Amino acid sequence: MTDPQREQHDRFLRLFMTQEESLRVFVRSLLFSRDEEREVMQETAVVLWRKFDPEMTDAAFCRWAFGVARMEAIAFRRDRARDRHSFGDNVYELLAETIVEQADKLEAERRALDACLQTLPDEQRRLVQAAYAPGVKIDELAAQLGRTAMALYKTLHRIRLVLADCTRRRLAAEERV
Repeated sequence: MTDPQREQHDRFLRLFMTQEESLRVFVRSLLFSRDEEREVMQETAVVLWRKFDPEMTDAAFCRWAFGVARMEAIAFRRDRARDRHSFGDNVYELLAETIVEQADKLEAERRALDACLQTLPDEQRRLVQAAYAPGVKIDELAAQLGRTAMALYKTLHRIRLVLADCTRRRLAAEERV
């Protein structure tokens, strides 16, 4: 690989990795299963790489990537249109438009929440991370911590209120800037 090719490859990977999580959520919202999501994400990545323009701005790449992902999801659904559980294209288009419109807002909310999580005392942050880890059962976690499930639910509720308030304040401060 030559230096210009390596630079183009590296730029693509940086841009793609920045958007991958949002693209995955977007694609998941248009499909029925994780297997379908994985297949569409793989095709989306291939198309993005094949047609990538290294002169593209970050914002243009984001818009373009969401457009490609939407088209790949539509093509995927059309290929499986024989399934009687399929929605019409108009429903998927409406979902896609709504998600694209909300993508920036959702990303800002995620960043604000991440920042607010970092302001929690270590013990509370570890508790939130443990409680919301995949597959965790609150009653089992409570037993490990020597608490009742109800006491743990109440503690988590208080922490969620603090996080929600912190997130609202951060978002409001960003809007003022």
